[in-house]
Amino acid sequence: MYYDIFNGDADGICALHQLRLHEPHPEAILVTGVKRDIKLLDKILEVRNSTITVLDISLDSNRDSLLRLLEQENEITYIDHHFAGDIPATEKLTAHIDLTPTICTSLIVDKLLQGKYRGWAVAAAFGDNFHESARQIATEMSINDEEISSLQELGELLNYNGYGAEVSDLHFAPDKLYCALHSFQDPFDFLAESPDLATLRAGFTEDMALAMEQKELEPKQNNRVYLFPNAPWARRVSGVFSNLRAREKKEAAHALIVENSDTTLRISVRAPLNQRKDADTLCRSFPTGGGRAAAAGINNLPPEMLENFLERFHTTFSA
Repeated sequence: MYYDIFNGDADGICALHQLRLHEPHPEAILVTGVKRDIKLLDKILEVRNSTITVLDISLDSNRDSLLRLLEQENEITYIDHHFAGDIPATEKLTAHIDLTPTICTSLIVDKLLQGKYRGWAVAAAFGDNFHESARQIATEMSINDEEISSLQELGELLNYNGYGAEVSDLHFAPDKLYCALHSFQDPFDFLAESPDLATLRAGFTEDMALAMEQKELEPKQNNRVYLFPNAPWARRVSGVFSNLRAREKKEAAHALIVENSDTTLRISVRAPLNQRKDADTLCRSFPTGGGRAAAAGINNLPPEMLENFLERFHTTFSA
């Protein structure tokens, strides 16, 4: 049996797409979820004697499940750019993990495949807010500025679709969206022919209009903090909004607080783009926190811990 385990955002989807264009496994069982659903190996704990590919989820967050699956004689390939901790030393695990703050999982796959499906890697990098990296490798493709902008839109729309508390918040379930694009080898064909993009464009435009009406929570600080209500649009647009604000003010850190339906708070943190570090360290110090150095989050912060979080946020990213 084959299992493809992947994050439901642009990076996870495009990383798997590249791999399966190169080495098809149409019989593979797909396991994914919303972007913050990262403990995906918990969903296959009983799997034995299988080939498993894991993309764009933290090894450290899945460590116990990974060790169990390795003990059950599974062959596992793990490709990721999030904090990993110690990597198990076993022949049954092949790990390609790169924590460079300007690298995403799709760019790791692009390197492994020697640029064979580079357009998808460029789109993913744009979606994951690695605009400089995306533009740099796009110059090697001999495409014009309009085409680069199209790949940027594609990546940002795919990433926008991944955010939500649960799949019902999304326009498309991530596995369905992956299947919809997987018949397209060329991303420009997908851009030209996919009916799903119209749905994503319309939703993105409407959600962003609501997001841009929201005011800063602490406007006197150098860093910027926003508070969004408990609403599907707020959860859907949180990643794209955070990335946009981060690009506007590269010297500042950004925090977006979204109210959950259970009164806890969902936090998105972006480190300053001119110094991509410490977002993961900050978020991992709180319950349900994780991520990478440049961008991280907390799934369910108790409201009584918000003041502590904000204090440590500003201390961590003090000028």
